[in-house]
Amino acid sequence: MKNLLYNILCVLIAGIMCVSCIEDGYTSSPSDQPVFSTDMVDLGVVFTDQPTTTTRFTVHNPHGKQLSISDIRLSGAAADCFRLNVDGMSGSTFSGVDIRGNDSIFVLVEATFPEGPQPQTLYSASIDFTTNGVVKSLPIQANGQNVHRLRGVTLDKDTRFDATLPYQVFDSLVVAPDVTLTLAEGSTLCFHDGAMLIVRGTLVAEGTNEAPVTLAGDRTGNVVTDISFDIMSRQWTGVVFTATSTGNILTATDIRNTTQGVIIAGDGSGDTQLTLTNCRFRNSGGMVLEAYHSAIDAAGCEFAEAADGLVYLQGGRHSFVNCTFANYYLFSAIAGPAIQTAHISPDEKTGLDDGSGLPYTVAAFDNCIIYGLGGDLSHGDYAGTDITFRRCLLKSKGSDDDNFIECIWGEDPLYYTVREDYLFDYRLRPDSPAIGVGDPSRIPARATVDRYGEARTATPALGAYAFTLPTED
Repeated sequence: MKNLLYNILCVLIAGIMCVSCIEDGYTSSPSDQPVFSTDMVDLGVVFTDQPTTTTRFTVHNPHGKQLSISDIRLSGAAADCFRLNVDGMSGSTFSGVDIRGNDSIFVLVEATFPEGPQPQTLYSASIDFTTNGVVKSLPIQANGQNVHRLRGVTLDKDTRFDATLPYQVFDSLVVAPDVTLTLAEGSTLCFHDGAMLIVRGTLVAEGTNEAPVTLAGDRTGNVVTDISFDIMSRQWTGVVFTATSTGNILTATDIRNTTQGVIIAGDGSGDTQLTLTNCRFRNSGGMVLEAYHSAIDAAGCEFAEAADGLVYLQGGRHSFVNCTFANYYLFSAIAGPAIQTAHISPDEKTGLDDGSGLPYTVAAFDNCIIYGLGGDLSHGDYAGTDITFRRCLLKSKGSDDDNFIECIWGEDPLYYTVREDYLFDYRLRPDSPAIGVGDPSRIPARATVDRYGEARTATPALGAYAFTLPTED
């Protein structure tokens, strides 16, 4: 019994001592102020007339004693546009917010902005913290972007979208048969969750190096501090070209953040065509490009970051010149090789004949780089098929034959990409083995300059991006 009482007494004393270790006193010195985790809360560019995503920062008490913030409130011309959540409580004004010594609280900020008089309007305010009689202000701002909103639209006559305002697409945007949608240089289509573009007619994108055309998700800013929505997949469905679609031409066009990428589904007639120059297809939850019994002519393009592999070809006739196929997808294990082919021969084991009776796949890859995480090709042996790789750098170790001609095997192209830092830059480092080994005769005139405006030389580099060695003085 004595031992039991002794143990209980020890526990009570230990508890009292632990409580006494917590400093319950408040500092009243005007010099003792909270510290913010940022110098400014910048929500970036956000669409008007709809709520923004939530941005978070911390308010830290670096002092040993408790800090009592007597008043927190929004002030400034656009104060009514912003909303706060302080330590779990929502509102626009707060009083008596205590922070223990060497502890922190979270503050969440979101906003809704009215349509402004200009395409983009800067909205600014501040969050004022009054502590020990001193007001300390944290500026907040955002650029409210006016947009054209499209809900379930079918275009039944030739239409041109300009670059004055972005187009926010809900549900679907459909280009009817025999109708052409032209996207002017610098134009942007932002797709809401689940939305898609269906092209039954023709899509022409007139992007330039200086003003590319962009098709992306409609979420802006960062998912968390360092991860932009730009690199997130599965934000919208993607683009589908149907069998009635003809004459599609995309130049300097970025398509990203999709669930299923770009799908072109032909009927074997050869009329369903997609010509790509200096385009980037990236960040897909499936593949970035799938082609069925259609025709793709791609030059100077980047195909990157997809969960199931990058490009799938089933039937049809295809050409890829100076393209980069690079898969460093972040958000799951990569389920398939970069380039996947089917319906390539009548061989039952390896040809994957789809039973359509249509011609087998014809595909030529010239001056390309196929390298990244996961495998590079779905077939190690293309003997007996019309698929060739000429002057390509491949991740696989192998040797040349009738289908692989003057290739570089098993060497790292040395991209500038640093996956852990969310940097996906597929230009080449100066010591890359892909520099100066391309075949200039294979490069079409439309792709003699790359996406960055760099000219391809008489001894061009492999891949989508040119490289010029610096000249000595």
